[in-house]
Amino acid sequence: MLTNENNLPFFRRFLIYQKERFPFLANGIFLTAFAFSAISYSRICRGETGFVDWKLFVSAAVTTFSFFFLLRVADEFKDREIDAAHRPYLPVPRGLISFRELKWLGWAAFAVQIVVNLLLTPQMLGWLLVPQAFLVLMLFNFFVPDWLNRHWVAYVLSHMFFFPAIDMYSSAMDWYLEGPGQAPVGMAFFFAVSYINGLVWEVGRKIRTPENEEFNSYTKMYGQRKAVWIWMSIITLAFAMAVAAATYVNLGWLGAGVLLVIYGSSLVYGILFLRKPTVKLSKLIELASGGWGLLMYLTLGALPMILKWAGY
Repeated sequence: MLTNENNLPFFRRFLIYQKERFPFLANGIFLTAFAFSAISYSRICRGETGFVDWKLFVSAAVTTFSFFFLLRVADEFKDREIDAAHRPYLPVPRGLISFRELKWLGWAAFAVQIVVNLLLTPQMLGWLLVPQAFLVLMLFNFFVPDWLNRHWVAYVLSHMFFFPAIDMYSSAMDWYLEGPGQAPVGMAFFFAVSYINGLVWEVGRKIRTPENEEFNSYTKMYGQRKAVWIWMSIITLAFAMAVAAATYVNLGWLGAGVLLVIYGSSLVYGILFLRKPTVKLSKLIELASGGWGLLMYLTLGALPMILKWAGY
């Protein structure tokens, strides 16, 4: 870290910030796949071939990305006291980015959402309010912050509804703009998968060893073994729900097999961590949590469409 990095021009400081807190490239790939899969799964549920107009997809992808960036900004404000006290090495506590600059970045992301939807999908402005309203509720911890902070499980479970809220918006690019106006029944599987996958990511990124332990990690709250068992249980539930979603769109044994490979490849890091916890394995569990989500979404969204295009 540069000792004078806080004096760098804003753009260079912002590049450092996004690299540490919200890597644009990695998140861009994941969230584009997230939006693509939501739209694709909706079309498959409705028995449609092909894909939606590119304008609809671009609007969904850009809006999804901006929502998760807004979530990152909101968390900086929500956790400001905890970060200052327990994580002074993070960009905001150490003075790399100010809260005033974060506020302007948040408003810029919000403006991008509005402009993109006005230009490309003006009919979606009403649906845009759903995840926006939920984000506001999350920012204020559903207006019961003290209660949620005392009940961490309720805190996490309530915040994970943000994932299906985004799915509702993205998938509506198909079923609302090009379909009958209401979500197909099968989308319930996809929404459930997204919700559980949010839990996989939430727990997986907060598994630590004593060397890299943090204030609110799950290993600190529950102990190393129990935290890893919780993560393994959640990703197993995500796998089961993903298989159900794949079965609904007739992916059959192929879909289940692909998902099993992704699931098994992710689960192995948890098993190895239980045998011998290391900092490297804690990082690999975090990467596996994201990798599982990315490949699972592509399996549910892209694989059925590829098979249709191939005539299967």
